[in-house]
Amino acid sequence: MPAIPILMPQLGESIAEATIVRVLVEPGVEVSAGADLFEVETNKATMSVASPCAGRIEQVFAEVNTSYAVGSELAVFEVSDEDAAALGFGGGAPSNSAAATGAVADSVHFQFSDDDNITGYAPKVEPVVGGLPVPAGATGASYISPRMRARMTELGLNASDLAGIAGTGAGGRVTVEDFENFLRGLEQHKLTPASPMRIAVADSMRRSWTRPLATVGSPVVLDAMLNHRRRTDPKPGPALYAIRALAIALAENTAVAGRLIGNRIVHPRAIDIGFAVEVDDGVFVPVLREVDKAPLHSLVPTYQRLVEQARARRLPNDINRPGIATVTNFGSFGIVWATPIPLPEQNLILGLGAGSKVPRWDEATAQFLPATEAELTLSFDHRVCDGGAAGRLLARVAELLQNPELL
Repeated sequence: MPAIPILMPQLGESIAEATIVRVLVEPGVEVSAGADLFEVETNKATMSVASPCAGRIEQVFAEVNTSYAVGSELAVFEVSDEDAAALGFGGGAPSNSAAATGAVADSVHFQFSDDDNITGYAPKVEPVVGGLPVPAGATGASYISPRMRARMTELGLNASDLAGIAGTGAGGRVTVEDFENFLRGLEQHKLTPASPMRIAVADSMRRSWTRPLATVGSPVVLDAMLNHRRRTDPKPGPALYAIRALAIALAENTAVAGRLIGNRIVHPRAIDIGFAVEVDDGVFVPVLREVDKAPLHSLVPTYQRLVEQARARRLPNDINRPGIATVTNFGSFGIVWATPIPLPEQNLILGLGAGSKVPRWDEATAQFLPATEAELTLSFDHRVCDGGAAGRLLARVAELLQNPELL
């Protein structure tokens, strides 16, 4: 029987590698077409690598907790002559490596020629090690020499990882010797591997922080929203109310959600809003599409399904396409006020704090009455809008939350 390789597939448009979480088969096992062979984790979700046809597992190269680049050989699979031909492999010449085959059909996820050699190719992705606290008076790394940058590239580090190093070179420059001493010092501390999710979040926040970000905040009374929720079935969560209110407000003025590219503001083509879902060691941001065009009650089933899929790390690839803004309900953790950071491809993130009973002056009765109040925050790219525009957007969101029948 001919043997074909099982390769790490392209699991998403921006996915370059994935980590093996579970190996579901052993050598000698017969599997059916579509059977799950490996469970893998990317920086966006947990997915499965499936068998392209029925056959017998001959060898398994993949190891648990190891990251493999797209196209890496994970296993060798014995199949029938008919299936091998259907998958684009020549008339049954056996092979234990991807290099021994001709062109591979799209169903095998990757194409290569006889000149390519990916046998046993399994590059590992090493986690980035963060720095220690910055010593008093130290400015951290500024100029990085070519020699230093080459050493950083070798270890998979970037400039932000040098923030905790006090340089001894000219003008406070961090030398290679400073860097090596820093690495030796790390060995005296407890070290744990960072997950692909943690590394992805760290890289995203590092890129976001290159922009001038600001945050404004305002209290909002939630009693009308809470009363509306009690009367509604199925019940929307507070975050979904905020998502819908933000979408309506942005549809009225799309420039606030635009991106500054050169000397032009690029307006969004659709009001797609993401929302933060906490998972182990990170955050997923599934996206609701064209939220301004869908009434609140119609969004509830989709929102609940996406929350469940995110917590299970099984979001569909199309859901991972970024929206134009994000909503985060940090009040669910008891946090009253926060300054969340927008994603690199967005310039807005709306935060909802924890609600609490407070006295509010009522003009009609000329007395203080109890009300449920929470803090709304809006973090934004200050290059795109100023405090006034951000404040007006926040006021409009608050107005809609206090009139939930408009949602």
